[in-house]
Amino acid sequence: MRIILLLAAPLLLGGCLVRTAADIVTLPVKAASAGVDALTTSQAEADQRRGREIREAEEREGRKARRREREERRRREQAEQEAEDPQP
Repeated sequence: MRIILLLAAPLLLGGCLVRTAADIVTLPVKAASAGVDALTTSQAEADQRRGREIREAEEREGRKARRREREERRRREQAEQEAEDPQP
């Protein structure tokens, strides 16, 4: 029984060793490509970022416009109220 296990062990472990060796060899390549990907921006990513910036700028302008309209409406209503109720 021991002889069978000893004869089968290299066959069973051979694939594991080859796989580990392949992983060790390809690790620097994978790390380098991940670093390059992190440092570079694809055209699609640049387009998405630019679109997001434009959308956020439009949202800011919309909020400012609504705030100005509210303030203008309040001033107008306050002026109308002061015109109706003059101070003695």
